[in-house]
Amino acid sequence: MAEKINNWLMLKYGTEIALGAQIQPGLYIAHYGGIVISRYSIIGRNFTIRQNTTIGLSHGGTKAIAIGDNVDIGCHCCIISNGLIIGDNVTIGAMSFVNRNIPSNNLYYTKKENVISPRFIDSSDIK
Repeated sequence: MAEKINNWLMLKYGTEIALGAQIQPGLYIAHYGGIVISRYSIIGRNFTIRQNTTIGLSHGGTKAIAIGDNVDIGCHCCIISNGLIIGDNVTIGAMSFVNRNIPSNNLYYTKKENVISPRFIDSSDIK
């Protein structure tokens, strides 16, 4: 029965919280859609998560991702690892990639300055 309810919620809200995920009271989903939380997640109190964010294991992993109390995760984040620990009172900025531990009382964000190759279009490309 729980699996049927979970599937219905995934279809209705576009949010997948796997059966087996351990989440303490105070979960707040700021914007629905594109959220995935692995069954190998242990999440503390007063947890905020936003749209298009994944919390999951790296390929073949089985160690839980532990997230402390009062953690706030911005939109479009990817938290992927095996046995990762995020401490209490952590804020993770939007569009961050997390694959290592974050100690308590920290702000974490991924610095984005990578330009792979600029692409220019000239009039000969347009037909």
